[in-house]
Amino acid sequence: MAKVTEETSKSAAGSAQWVAAGIMLSRLAGLVREMVFARFFGTSIAADAWSAASRMPNVLQNLLGEGTLSASFIPQYAKLLEEGREEDAGRLAGAIFALLLALAGGLALVGVLLAPVLVTIFAPGFDGLQRELTVRLVRIVFPMAGVLVLSAWALGIQNSHRRFFVPYVAPVVWNGAMVVALLIWGGVLPQDDLVMVLGFGALIGGLLQFLIQLPWVLRLERSLRIGWAPGMREVRATVRNAAPAILARGVVQLSSYVDIILGSLLVAGSVATLRYGTAIYILPLSLFGMSVAAAELPELSRRRNQAMEVLRQRVVRSLRQIGFLVIPSAIGYIAIGNYLVAAIFQRGDFTATDTIWVHTVLISYSIGLVASTGSRLYSSAYFALEDTRTPAKYAIIRVASAAAMGATLMLIGRNYEFAGAPLGAAGLALGSGLGSWIEWNLLRLELRKRMGNVVPAASVLARMAASAVAAAAAGLGVAHILPDLPHLVTGGVVLGVYGTTYFAVATALGLPEVRQIIGRILRRP
Repeated sequence: MAKVTEETSKSAAGSAQWVAAGIMLSRLAGLVREMVFARFFGTSIAADAWSAASRMPNVLQNLLGEGTLSASFIPQYAKLLEEGREEDAGRLAGAIFALLLALAGGLALVGVLLAPVLVTIFAPGFDGLQRELTVRLVRIVFPMAGVLVLSAWALGIQNSHRRFFVPYVAPVVWNGAMVVALLIWGGVLPQDDLVMVLGFGALIGGLLQFLIQLPWVLRLERSLRIGWAPGMREVRATVRNAAPAILARGVVQLSSYVDIILGSLLVAGSVATLRYGTAIYILPLSLFGMSVAAAELPELSRRRNQAMEVLRQRVVRSLRQIGFLVIPSAIGYIAIGNYLVAAIFQRGDFTATDTIWVHTVLISYSIGLVASTGSRLYSSAYFALEDTRTPAKYAIIRVASAAAMGATLMLIGRNYEFAGAPLGAAGLALGSGLGSWIEWNLLRLELRKRMGNVVPAASVLARMAASAVAAAAAGLGVAHILPDLPHLVTGGVVLGVYGTTYFAVATALGLPEVRQIIGRILRRP
């Protein structure tokens, strides 16, 4: 039986580590942005307007950004590099840039012109000042999203050359521009003017995020030739493979719009609450799921002609690596997530009731966290095999099922409260979490037909879960005996105890991932 070599395993682990480092810094910057945002906006009308407006242009990033390029462009580009065809790789990169520039520019213009129509469609519950602010913000952030599409192209170039840190840390600049705007004008301008300043800060930050990557792109791709090349086979293959990915991303985007539509019909602050919950939920999804999936995609693409057993072992090893960090993330969010929410957000206009509200949403999202991260890796395996249709098909099923379950649970939850917090938004989030498990199982079953079993041993997953449950008990125990401290201090202590206990119990249960992680941190082989 073929074995994954130690060299390639170390290479993939090192790449994932650089991706995780970049994502961690960018997500920390994002959390700082959300902390500052919560300080000045809380769950106000302006917060709802920003939450809705900033998601509407995501159609550009979802249809043309990293997800689509990962499915179509990176496998073709990485294959050309592996074959030593540098000139052709430069032509392919230039052709895709020209195509993205035209499409993103056109769609951004449409968004600016049709902003009132988009707000009417996707936020029907908004009226008065809430609607006016949303329309004005949409006209600012649509061009921003177009620039971020070009940043995704730059990311694809660098990832294919096994350069991961810069493209994933570049969003720090984008987040930083918004934080600076809020810190300068927050407390000086009223909320409705401050949120406009935030929009312009986001636009400037998006441009800086793209420009900061250009020197690395030009250094790596010296054969870059900007211009459409329809006669090139790899260009045609990229466009052909992009079609199912765009369809899938479009359906996913439609799902986020459904959340906005439904959230706008709930009590004021619901859309902002979903935004705050998502900001925390997405951390392990990005840090552990995206980092491994992004690092594996170029490697799997380069080795797709090897024995299927080699690919299967890579997938299983990577899924186990993801599970070691995502399983405790999900259990921790459920058990002690309220301390994390309070530590990050509870200050200024963000109250204790808001913390409870956001935590209920976070719990609901966390139900599907393990499935969501696993699906990222499975999708990369399909993309490496030049199959974009299967992930697209199952993404459509996930979105449809999540929307149906979310709407139903939202209607049920809006009639109930927990500690003064309405549960309608939590119902929407729970539908999303359950839908993630449907997608994961469908992807797993289909991939098993091609590769064999692609899930780590049940005993390994059980030990990870047991370690996380023990850590949650320790964290809750410490939380109950702590004196009345600032939320940031309490959250830090509880999370510190949780993490330390998890690693200690995992070590006692014989999970080798502890030693591997510590070894990488200490730079030991």
